[in-house]
Amino acid sequence: MSWRSRSRCTRRCGSRSISREPSGHVDLPICLYGLYAAVARGYTLGLFADRLITGEYETALCDWIDGNPNTTVSQLERVPRAAPARDLLPSLPRYARLLIDGEERVAAAVQASHGCRSCCRHCPVPAVYDGRLRIVAVETVLDDIEQCVALGAAHITFADPDFLNGPAHALRVIRAMHQRHPGVTFDITTKIELILRHHDLWAEFASSGCLYVTTALECVDDNILAILDKGHTAAQAAQSVWLLRSTGIEPRPSLLPFTPWTTLAGLADLVDFTIEHDLVDNIDPVHWTIRLLIPDDSLLLRGCELTAYLDSYDDGLLGWRWHAADAHIDVLQRELAHLVENCTTAGHEPADIFNRVAERIASAADRTFPHVEARRTTPPRLTEAWFCCAEPTCQQRIHA
Repeated sequence: MSWRSRSRCTRRCGSRSISREPSGHVDLPICLYGLYAAVARGYTLGLFADRLITGEYETALCDWIDGNPNTTVSQLERVPRAAPARDLLPSLPRYARLLIDGEERVAAAVQASHGCRSCCRHCPVPAVYDGRLRIVAVETVLDDIEQCVALGAAHITFADPDFLNGPAHALRVIRAMHQRHPGVTFDITTKIELILRHHDLWAEFASSGCLYVTTALECVDDNILAILDKGHTAAQAAQSVWLLRSTGIEPRPSLLPFTPWTTLAGLADLVDFTIEHDLVDNIDPVHWTIRLLIPDDSLLLRGCELTAYLDSYDDGLLGWRWHAADAHIDVLQRELAHLVENCTTAGHEPADIFNRVAERIASAADRTFPHVEARRTTPPRLTEAWFCCAEPTCQQRIHA
């Protein structure tokens, strides 16, 4: 049997993006795979999808294409892994590029591990992997990097959920890559907790080409950080910023400013933190609008903290609707979402957008913030904003 498979994003667009109709192939089998594949399986399986595969999906996906009749797989076994066939994909320059010193460089995303040992309660990874880590062999990672460089990549984004889940493995990968390709730069994603725990790694990472580290700051409210089980405090976040910069590596915090427990004072404190630590140009503006996503398998649903704030389950978005304890927070989030999307579409610089966001938060929280000027040298970043654990933005809903 020869089957063609299609994947659809169930996180951002919900069921509206899963349809057999647009292609005209009503009988074409559809497979959803990845972290969010099994979200609302009782709603999607059979109606929109014929197969759901979570976790280590590659082998199971190939088996399904070859005619395996199973419909649902949660695949967490360790399986041999080969480098992806990048010659079958669009050329690297068509993807996000590294922006540094006013120029763009071709970048490629590579994974050295799957899963995560941490269990942050708002994250989709532990909902699938439950604290498990699956390492990709060093030679396989290097083979992938080799073909990326041959295709023109000058920068590697390690797309692991957390690159320092296995610090010894991570160090082997970086050392080998730097030895083979000393001119190639890279960035990683890791927790603030691990930035501090593995403080002895950063000097070598910097000398090996690490430009920046994406890390989930989320907010500076220690109560919310504890509910999310982030493993760090606001004070430790400040330490991590200092530690990275002391080695020449820029931090790129990701935010989760809007949760059921968010307060106006907490948002104002986050603005203060951003200004105090010179992070305005390091944070993609969309992060100031992100609202917590609660799919039906969220670890947050296993506790009682959310009970008072849940409204109803939305089949269309495959997630729970919720309201904040303070109604002003929900209104402010919608205002900021429109503001940031309009400014981003118009091409405004991050510092300009930040000042407008800060002005709106200052008004709501009865605080004042200084006007911030953009840095003369923009910190390195990708040309496409990255965020996760978030409800769809307004534009994503429109284009779904």
